[in-house]
Amino acid sequence: MNDDTTKAVLEGGPADLPERVVSVTGPGADVKIQFRGGYEHFRATTRHQATAEGTLPVYEWWERTELPG
Repeated sequence: MNDDTTKAVLEGGPADLPERVVSVTGPGADVKIQFRGGYEHFRATTRHQATAEGTLPVYEWWERTELPG
């Protein structure tokens, strides 16, 4: 089985975001996290950060979108 899932570090966005190390599918793909009635969007950077889970790519927050309702 081919598993393209890896982990990344999220930087920026809401200070109370519960997870800062998340699974991402495919290198460079944007990450969208559902949080408090909307989505926090993160984009890949060229940077990496040392973590307890190894050296991971860093994704920066770039926008929030609200869910309708």
